[in-house]
Amino acid sequence: MANLYEATVPVFTKFLKNMESWLDKAAAYADSKKTDPEVFLQSRLALDQYALIRQIQAACDQVKYTVAKLAGKEAPSHPDTEKTLADVRARIAKVIDYLATFTPADFEGAEDRACTHSWMGGKSLRGGDYLDHLALPNFHFHATTAYAILRHNGVPLGKGDFLGSLPFKA
Repeated sequence: MANLYEATVPVFTKFLKNMESWLDKAAAYADSKKTDPEVFLQSRLALDQYALIRQIQAACDQVKYTVAKLAGKEAPSHPDTEKTLADVRARIAKVIDYLATFTPADFEGAEDRACTHSWMGGKSLRGGDYLDHLALPNFHFHATTAYAILRHNGVPLGKGDFLGSLPFKA
């Protein structure tokens, strides 16, 4: 029960907050270059890959669907209508607020709960497998790509910005 909670809610919250800090650095970098920071939102690494704005939307979607499915709840709807950095920040904040509504008790039975999406063609994954084989890798794919887009465009980000603070014990 608590293990899937601990593997999702705190981790997703941390990485979404890291994304917010990346956007702060992107805005500061754009300001230092006397350019509009909104230009980053349409930047991409490859022509056939999502732009930054869609990478962030996809990461947010993965977060809300993961915790909702593992907890046996319905995820909120967030239409992909963001156009500005402020809109993207609001989307991230909504998902962080949504994560805060979950408790370890919500994840009772999550390890074996059937998780499915319409694109799965009537199939499902066991909750633990859903988390390990789809949800976490997919989230980190979109988060890493968002980070890489900003880094590729000159935003001074390093590994510490990606990882954020670590839960060291004394």
